[in-house]
Amino acid sequence: MTDPVAITLKDCAKTWPNGTRALHSIDLHVQGGETVALLGPSGCGKTTLLRLICGLEDADAGASIRFGNEEVSSLSPEARKVGVVFQSYALFPNMSVAENIAYGLRVRNVSASERARRARELLELMRLEAYADRRIDQLSGGQRQRVALARALAIKPRVLLLDEPLTALDAKLREHLRVELAQMLRELHITTVIVTHDQEEAMVLGDRIAIMSAGKLEQVGSAESLYREPASDFVAEFLGTLCRVRARLHDGVLVSGDEALAFRPHEARLEAPRANALPARVCARFFLGSSVRYEIELDDGQRFPVVAPSHSIHATGDTVSVALTRPIAAPASNAAPHL
Repeated sequence: MTDPVAITLKDCAKTWPNGTRALHSIDLHVQGGETVALLGPSGCGKTTLLRLICGLEDADAGASIRFGNEEVSSLSPEARKVGVVFQSYALFPNMSVAENIAYGLRVRNVSASERARRARELLELMRLEAYADRRIDQLSGGQRQRVALARALAIKPRVLLLDEPLTALDAKLREHLRVELAQMLRELHITTVIVTHDQEEAMVLGDRIAIMSAGKLEQVGSAESLYREPASDFVAEFLGTLCRVRARLHDGVLVSGDEALAFRPHEARLEAPRANALPARVCARFFLGSSVRYEIELDDGQRFPVVAPSHSIHATGDTVSVALTRPIAAPASNAAPHL
């Protein structure tokens, strides 16, 4: 097995013919064998960046896209030898599962015996042996997803690109398959870039996450580092609710002060009122099954949510103090506290 190839993007920008800037200059390095998830809201440029890597779109002049030591900016998608799985899967309904998997090999004039051997190999890898002769419309959503992945892998690509590969599935199946796909990618050890707008999906699938906004790369890092140490308000808020208060932390609880504290709702804890603690009142209580969400108002009017275990007994109107288990490193901001 050859060593996995790294992807290096330098000054990658994209301007549409009407002058609209889809991507500002982006630098990104994906290590060989690593899976990086491109995460961001719709229209932020994730898919455009993926298409630049694939070769389906040309970057603006001056951009560099390298696979290992090879500059591939001027190469066609076929010459770049990338495997791509699109959101729709783009499978051929008039072909069997095995024929779909072998399609990329057939158009590359690979011999029939080698196509059959490679198809059998991938059918086994994807646990689809029993479905080799079935038509695509006879498969479940999860089975179609595996066929699309097998077809992308059949050509032994240097790079695997996945564009929202689980979006078309229902929520329960998507949750199951994201774990299965994550395990498979780690076993394959192929350099992979995944586009998603789902934070949890990015955290499960990506060794690192590259967060994008309005055509720019906001921050790149592990899921935990981005969650704990966001570089901007956008990153902090996109990865989950961020509460901000002006107070001090003393002996684990909020007390009067003018420090800027930031934390996630589940990292706060409601306790019986303490001497010197900043008084707080439970404004609302919502039972959510596995948890309880409280809306809390401090004595000085600051409000924020707290998420507690489902057995939490505090009621609307209770006076409490607020303890913080782990404030995060907050990005520089003049924003008002989260309401």
